Amino acid sequence: QVQLVESGGGLVQAGGSLRLPCAASGSIFTILTMCWYRQAPGKQRELVATATGGASTNYADSVKGRFTISRDNAKNTVYLQMNSLKPEDTAIYYCLAVLKVTFWEPIIDYWGQGTQVTVSS
Repeated sequence: QVQLVESGGGLVQAGGSLRLPCAASGSIFTILTMCWYRQAPGKQRELVATATGGASTNYADSVKGRFTISRDNAKNTVYLQMNSLKPEDTAIYYCLAVLKVTFWEPIIDYWGQGTQVTVSS
């Protein structure tokens, strides 16, 4: 059984910073990609940032230059450093890990439970 646990959310003023860690645990053979998504009230879930196993990263245009995704592969953990936060960044942030539990198993997506980020103006 694989679990993803996010933390680090909270209430912050506009212009502030937060760091969200997401740790994957359980029976894991390899993690291919780790991502952060977010979902604001009344909106669809959107991709915020992606980090592959080869250290390649990609960002949504709305967060480029403000957010940084990084991975600690030894700890199966991905981080989202969020700077210069804006009220429109308010959302539930979800972690996604694309992984294999054994060499023979197919690639599976695992989601965390989400962590609330609220940015006040």
